[in-house]
Amino acid sequence: MRRQPSSIIWIKLLVEGAPQLPVSAHSPLHRIAANMGRLLSGKAAAGIISLGSIAIAARILGVEQYGVLNLVHGFATLMGGTIAFSGFHGMVRYGAEALNRGAATQFRNLIVLLAVIELGMAAVAIGVAMLLVPWVGASLGWSPQAIQFGGLYCLAILATVRATPQGLLQLAERFDLIGLHPVIMPLIRLIGALVILFTGGGLTAFLWVWLAAAIAEGLSMWLLCWIGTRHLTIGADGRPTLKGTRRDNPGIVRFIATTNLDLTLRDIAPKATPLIIGWMLGPAAAGLYALVQRASAILIQPAQMLGEAAYPVVTRLLISGDSKAAGKAVRRSAIFATGMALLAAAIMCLFAGEVLVLLGGASFAGGASLLILVLLGRAMIAGMPTLSAALTAQGRPWVSARANLASNVGMLPMLPLMIWWFGLNGAGVHGILQSIVLASLLIWSYNQSRLAPRNGM
Repeated sequence: MRRQPSSIIWIKLLVEGAPQLPVSAHSPLHRIAANMGRLLSGKAAAGIISLGSIAIAARILGVEQYGVLNLVHGFATLMGGTIAFSGFHGMVRYGAEALNRGAATQFRNLIVLLAVIELGMAAVAIGVAMLLVPWVGASLGWSPQAIQFGGLYCLAILATVRATPQGLLQLAERFDLIGLHPVIMPLIRLIGALVILFTGGGLTAFLWVWLAAAIAEGLSMWLLCWIGTRHLTIGADGRPTLKGTRRDNPGIVRFIATTNLDLTLRDIAPKATPLIIGWMLGPAAAGLYALVQRASAILIQPAQMLGEAAYPVVTRLLISGDSKAAGKAVRRSAIFATGMALLAAAIMCLFAGEVLVLLGGASFAGGASLLILVLLGRAMIAGMPTLSAALTAQGRPWVSARANLASNVGMLPMLPLMIWWFGLNGAGVHGILQSIVLASLLIWSYNQSRLAPRNGM
């Protein structure tokens, strides 16, 4: 018998509790824990590697130029997250149904549909971003060289074009490859940063490295998908076609439109916040906030991975009609994520100043109070990605979308007011208020719903 990795064993014990009877190796919580264990291994390695590139970039560039670097990258990712398309949830839900029925032709046509939409919307996002660069750069205080490079850097939007292949890897249960993927971008950044450290270079050199890493992040997921999904039944006869795909997948247009709206609303505030800070307080404040975001990412990334790991498991349980097991898996996963995030936040708050100086140098020492506020806000919503995944698996993505609309978009106009009152720390206060609203709405919505399939599931 193959021995389980220790990370999977510990996650399983914490989520399920100490079992009185032997737990089946195929239990939902075991599968979620196993999926997350594979994802965590890659994220842990990526986190360690990324610290090296961040430390080098922050020390060479200083707080202001590091802020410009993150503003350029942040603008591209905001445009990609707002305009580009994610086929992840549609691929997992409708792909699981097609595989369950053995409908190979329908499954292949679904892949083509989602891939075409994702690639097409990415091209639109890149074009719009290129047109906006001169105005945005001037408004946010970019240097002339950053504005000149900004149009080319819009190709970094390709980093977001990977949701459809990621959904395919989920269906193939190749979480080992999904866990490998996060290492690619930080590894390229670290190699490039080391080259700059020993050969010299400034902001433009780092923009080239960050751009290469972003493009590799997007393209590598498609390569990993090709490697990991060749065993799936997608080799039907005839050419792939989009004709009849909507008919074969009832409700797919509304479903993918709503899930994409939910993802956009979920990400718009975190991605827009650095740009608003840069507009109001300048690149130096944006650079400090960017480092704080990176330092606090240790809390939100495992929570997002837990939701990602739970989604295909919950979806399949609902398709099979086992809503009781799905509800148990969701509740325990959310409680586990919140508890671990609160513990990690408490420990990091004790060393907030030291963490920032260690990462970025002495010029970032003034952000300790901001880091504490951001850590508290992120810890409060650590269990929410699992609830959002559960609502989406039920066929109710609009419920999660409404909660994100209210907390992220609805409260975003308050951010300038918070910054005006509290300075840069106002961004942390605003984040806590957003977290309270989001957690309250999602918990209430989840408790109001019964975990049962909807819309033909």
